[in-house]
Amino acid sequence: MDMDPRKRSWGERWMDTRPTKTAMFWSWILVVVLTLIIGFEWGGWVTGRTAKSMAEAASNDAVVARLAPMCVAKAKQDPQWAEKQKTLASTSSWDRSDYVSQQGWATILPDKEADSRVARECASRLVP
Repeated sequence: MDMDPRKRSWGERWMDTRPTKTAMFWSWILVVVLTLIIGFEWGGWVTGRTAKSMAEAASNDAVVARLAPMCVAKAKQDPQWAEKQKTLASTSSWDRSDYVSQQGWATILPDKEADSRVARECASRLVP
């Protein structure tokens, strides 16, 4: 029986509690799980595979952005550019990249074949 005549406050009772090993274990598990959920959902954390795919996509976009102006310059230096520009403009939008590839404008040395992404971007820049 408690000898103290006053009722103990919540804080006093909290200070006297001693968690069991099981309670401590599960509380740490909960903390770890919540940290992972918050980190991956809102903290911007990604796995190594996701980071690698994001880096590859960014590098591919950078290569296309750098090579497309070269393709445009190559097309405009073509001696028959005026006729080919009319043909390119009259070609359907989904066939324009094939036309640019066939002309060799999207082939950047030392490659032997045109890059389809560069050809697509070049065609979109040549025909507004």
